[in-house]
Amino acid sequence: MRGPESRRGEPVADSGDTGLTPGLEAAWGLRERPAKGPRPGLSVHRIVDAAVVVAASEGLAAVSMGRVAKELGVSTMSLYRYVGSKDELYVLMQDAAIGAPPDPPPPGTGWREALTAWAWAQRAMFQRNLWVLHVPVSGPPVTPHSVAWWETGMAAMTDTPLDEGAKISVVLLIGGFVRNETRLMADIDAAAAATGDTPEQVMGRYGRALRLLADPERYPSVARALDSGVMEGPDDPDHEFRFGLERLLDGVQVLVERLDR
Repeated sequence: MRGPESRRGEPVADSGDTGLTPGLEAAWGLRERPAKGPRPGLSVHRIVDAAVVVAASEGLAAVSMGRVAKELGVSTMSLYRYVGSKDELYVLMQDAAIGAPPDPPPPGTGWREALTAWAWAQRAMFQRNLWVLHVPVSGPPVTPHSVAWWETGMAAMTDTPLDEGAKISVVLLIGGFVRNETRLMADIDAAAAATGDTPEQVMGRYGRALRLLADPERYPSVARALDSGVMEGPDDPDHEFRFGLERLLDGVQVLVERLDR
């Protein structure tokens, strides 16, 4: 009997009891295509690709099993032979959209530089696929690309004294920051676009309104910030991300240096 094959046709280890759904096993190449007979009209990959097209053009909320079936010209029930639920479809869509991480930096690259590159690459990936930020987080990484991103983040800290638990915590900390900051900035931009104004115009109106509402006696810190003009200066769309990432890495560096003593 032949063992299962990867998507490239190369033999892979028998899936055994992975605990994964059939759709997720197919994503890992652990499900064998029929060796005889006509090629099936549907596959996990065709279904996922169609769903990604809908999400990219209309948003995640537009994705349903019925809508994807309509895009493919098949019955809704036929999709369930390949993907067990919409939640599973979301996970597979996310994996397809995020793709593989960039190649690791060259040998000798410091952990801080490597993690910085990892975070910026992840942010750029999310910015290309903003709908992914609305996929509910249902558990630890379990798909091929998500595990590959996890591996890249962990590998950046190989030469540090951090133990494996601390490395996982750093990856979760920075990854969570990337997701949160990217989604926040995207939501602000979307709200501005809905009014027909630029984000700078929206912030200008906000500042003027806040000057009228924030009594300096009650909100002295807010008043000082408004008086400083910092909210009226040229907007750097990367400033908040750069600032937050650097402060997180400062904290990690303190931990690394403490363990190095």
